[in-house]
Amino acid sequence: MSPLITVDELRALDPAPVLVDVTWNLAGPPGKEAYDAGHLPGAYFVDLDTELAGPPGPGRHPLPDATTVTATFERLGVTAADTPVVVYDAANSMAAARARWIFRYFGLTDVRVLDGGLAAWQAAGQLLTTEVPPAGTRGFTAAPGHLPVLDADGAAAVAEKGVLLDARAPERFAGEVEPMDPVAGHIPGAINAPTTANVDDTGRFLPAAELRTRFAGLGVTGDAEVAVYCGSGVTAAHEALALESAGLPATVYIGSWSEWITDPSRPVATGKDTGKD
Repeated sequence: MSPLITVDELRALDPAPVLVDVTWNLAGPPGKEAYDAGHLPGAYFVDLDTELAGPPGPGRHPLPDATTVTATFERLGVTAADTPVVVYDAANSMAAARARWIFRYFGLTDVRVLDGGLAAWQAAGQLLTTEVPPAGTRGFTAAPGHLPVLDADGAAAVAEKGVLLDARAPERFAGEVEPMDPVAGHIPGAINAPTTANVDDTGRFLPAAELRTRFAGLGVTGDAEVAVYCGSGVTAAHEALALESAGLPATVYIGSWSEWITDPSRPVATGKDTGKD
């Protein structure tokens, strides 16, 4: 089953899945404001910073604890591992991909991303609502470890022997600018693969064949181990979703750059050259 779902496919689902709005903006305004202004009928709001991440340190968006995710599942009315869930955000699925990854990591098996998000829903002529669905009263108990995850040492090993993709913008990868973290640059041996290139100008993912061609040009051929990271583990999940959509498995370094730089003994590279042959 594809990790993505179209508006038409979503509307045809019977029974309806649990709908989750995870609209989020790195620099604001809060996603809850957008949700309150209008969301898909029946959708619950989930806050990325407080429900899909733990308190900062190390890294800006570390894994949440299982208790937090269990409480979210209860509020959403997710009662079993195979409860169908569809997540979405404003358009490009950056935050929705993080939600999907976290939900799957904590045990859910049927989680898809609405391709194009709320913008695609509106473009299809569908209406929004401001009504908030009632909270659930029981939920599935979250348990970590259902997806592989890398730590800093694992990411360094993939950079050396496999393909480590850095999902951030080229200028951040090169160390030319760094708006979020105190150190600029990238993990030595990483290859820059801005995740914004995985979607079109409407926020929808490119066709699988185009994604495979893109990643092949970056050295992802299916023969080497592939891992992804970003600034704090949000857009890395989006890159992993694009790879999965193309039939290419990849592991996420969830701590990403913001965790990497907390240890001053870890090396930092700058410039656009990955240093690989």
